[in-house]
Amino acid sequence: MPAGSDGRAERWLCGQRDGLLSGSGSARSRSWSAWKSAPAAEGFTSLPGQGVSATVTGRRVRVGAPALLARGLPAGRISGRAPDPAVRQAHDLVQRLESGGRTVLVVLVDDVPAAVLAVTDRLRPEARETVAAFTALTGHSPILLTGDNHAAATALAAEVGITDVRAGLLPADKADAVNDLQADGHRVLLVGDGVNDAPAIAAAHLGVAMGGQGSDLALETADAIIIRDELATLPHMVGLSQRAHRVVQANLAFAAAVIVALVAWDIIGTLPLPLGVAGHEGSTVVVGLNGLRLLHARAWRLQRAAAAVDVN
Repeated sequence: MPAGSDGRAERWLCGQRDGLLSGSGSARSRSWSAWKSAPAAEGFTSLPGQGVSATVTGRRVRVGAPALLARGLPAGRISGRAPDPAVRQAHDLVQRLESGGRTVLVVLVDDVPAAVLAVTDRLRPEARETVAAFTALTGHSPILLTGDNHAAATALAAEVGITDVRAGLLPADKADAVNDLQADGHRVLLVGDGVNDAPAIAAAHLGVAMGGQGSDLALETADAIIIRDELATLPHMVGLSQRAHRVVQANLAFAAAVIVALVAWDIIGTLPLPLGVAGHEGSTVVVGLNGLRLLHARAWRLQRAAAAVDVN
């Protein structure tokens, strides 16, 4: 959507847009793969939570959050009685698109607004069921931490059943939100896949990255990676870990009970040595076999079935 005043920046942008996007490594750059003749970007930089910039055929191009309209522009273009028409038009367009629940990016060419891009997130088919399963497992509804504007984030969260939405967050803000939850006594699991999620993933008790389309930084920071990139795997993983915790507790209780019984028998009466050895070693074997049940495929199938029952 053009936002410039004279059209020259827009025409240049249409001819050169792939040069910037190809340097970003973003999944969105694949949509421009047909532009074979696009020049390479030089001096590419990325600021997490703010945007990217590069020099393409001698012109500085920046793509990022609408805050770029007010950051780094000459004062005369954003203040005073006669603001630049391109900036005013871009601001109006941003407000209209954000009020409609869109995530908005602005494109500046040599500090002149050239375009406003509106994008909409597509929900994964299993997103609602995953949120419901997490709520049933933990007793708490998930929290959405996002850098998107509040209108877009609220609309997306409503579709999956999330009520606690914290929008407009920079990467450091997401990490602060995780730290605040931990300070309140919560154990935090954070799921993310982008560069902006990495600080929060590192701060959480358990950070999980989606491996299919996750950024390298998120994958390197995470404690666990979902290789198949299936959201439905997450509640099953959490449920299986909870079951493993219960098995460990049962094993400890059983082993302690056997030891107490054997010691009490020996104190009160006479415990035959063969019986003492058999009791001690037998309890060890029972504990090991009980733990090995979690390695069987049936344990995973049972957890999937339990999650489905909780959701329904």
